[in-house]
Amino acid sequence: MTTFPPGFLWGAATSSYQIEGAAAEDGRLPSIWDTFCATPGKVDNGDTGAVAADHYHRYREDVGLMTELGLGAYRFSIAWPRVQPLGSGAVNQRGLDFYRRLVDTLLEQDIEPWPTLYHWDLPQPLEDAGGWPERDTALRFAEYAAIVHEALADRVSHWTTLNEPWCSAYLGYATGRHAPGRREPAAAVRAAHHLLLGHGLAVQAMPEARVGITLNLTHVTPASTAEQDLDAARRIDGMQNRFFLDPVLTAAYPDDVVEDLAPITGFDHVQEGDLKTVAAPIDFLGVNYYSPMLVGHGTTPSPSAYVGSEHVRQHDGGRQRTSIGWEIDARGLLDLLLRLERDYPAIPLYITENGAAFEDEVHDVARVAYLDGHVRACAEAAAHGVPLKGYFAWSLLDNFEWSYGYAQRFGIVHVDYATQRRTLKDSARWYADVIRRGGL
Repeated sequence: MTTFPPGFLWGAATSSYQIEGAAAEDGRLPSIWDTFCATPGKVDNGDTGAVAADHYHRYREDVGLMTELGLGAYRFSIAWPRVQPLGSGAVNQRGLDFYRRLVDTLLEQDIEPWPTLYHWDLPQPLEDAGGWPERDTALRFAEYAAIVHEALADRVSHWTTLNEPWCSAYLGYATGRHAPGRREPAAAVRAAHHLLLGHGLAVQAMPEARVGITLNLTHVTPASTAEQDLDAARRIDGMQNRFFLDPVLTAAYPDDVVEDLAPITGFDHVQEGDLKTVAAPIDFLGVNYYSPMLVGHGTTPSPSAYVGSEHVRQHDGGRQRTSIGWEIDARGLLDLLLRLERDYPAIPLYITENGAAFEDEVHDVARVAYLDGHVRACAEAAAHGVPLKGYFAWSLLDNFEWSYGYAQRFGIVHVDYATQRRTLKDSARWYADVIRRGGL
């Protein structure tokens, strides 16, 4: 039997805009994703998160599902425009009350709440003022963090500041594939820094809390040993992984990445003391892993999410793919975890998202195989001494999958969007068995 260290935490994850719905209820005002979805052509099929999985009204039912699965923790995000609709100023107590009720319901079932403060739903007024490329947004985020922490600190022990700042910055401001849909490479680099600055300021605003950040990381390999392909892998690893890991864990941006970006930006937006703030001590690092990357020299459609490396292209590694087109490679997760343990200061690690989209309903054999392989990779990493403390499956529920709308299903629980009926998939039953056994 494959086992895990004592106290290993088993959970599942969601995010606010993807499941809550109730987009205009109880004082919530629009986020950048509401605006983005309302823009024709931005989201497949014209889908929106206005209703999503209706978790706002069905959270008790959903907590019941978590109890049935035996989850030890539930990772969810708090919607900034529900709590502070304008992004600054007045607090919407009705919005905070929803999260108070959710947390209380979780605790009643001995499920640990793991809130994330920001999973991409920036209040629209802050974007109207310039969004994450503006330094003021980081300051506003710290104020919001302090508000939520004060409301829930007596009931929440683990906090995550940001989810996947790479996506927020580079898909939101470089490619325009995500909200707010801008294509401004220099602004994207500034956004990335201000997201990290906001993280550091939020850590400072939540004294005595156990705080971490979640980064979407991947294992990058070159398509060949040719010098151009090796450089391509260095560049993509730099932008995807090291651009975020290094400042958070070592208080410095990688010199080679700064050099790569020199034609785009001079980094004059990084002020004295910023990197010390970004590297404020954290208690854990969240790792989101889905797929590896095989890259080489070539061309990519402009604009690219990898600012300054538009000439790099991703290669087909010949592996099985999910329905969203991502290659499946559990070994990549193991290699990534071993690399984090080897190259960075020791810190507790949690897999805060891992899962796959498949065109399925309830009998999701392919998803079971995906999860099985990746959970085994986690066990092997722990056996090698990686300080891995927990695993959160993505996602608890089928949900609104950003620019893909409702076409892609990641959930281990099936949602019939017409009726909002929930049905456990085979993967949910498999996961419940893993949790019950404490391993495979």
